[in-house]
Amino acid sequence: MFGWFGGYGLNGTGGWFESIGMKPGVTMALFAGLAELIGGILFTLGLLTPLAAVLITGTMLMAIMKVHAPNGLWATSNGYEYNITLLAVAIGIALIGPGEYALDAFLF
Repeated sequence: MFGWFGGYGLNGTGGWFESIGMKPGVTMALFAGLAELIGGILFTLGLLTPLAAVLITGTMLMAIMKVHAPNGLWATSNGYEYNITLLAVAIGIALIGPGEYALDAFLF
């Protein structure tokens, strides 16, 4: 989203989103980036864990449908193996709870 760590930034990612049919590209890239960023931060902290899981799950489902599904299962072929793993972890933790050291446990 910010072009860190060799990324393409919002405009570069937005251009790529447009090329795969997601329009308007920059807006969609912003939404996807915010969902990943906010979902990841919340999930890491164990804060509002069900919401974090929904954000992560939505992003991964879209990535599977728009990018990885045609390539098959295996990540070595740019498939959806890794995305399925992230989905399973996010949904699993949302269902069983984030644990006793999560912020959810302290606040709720």
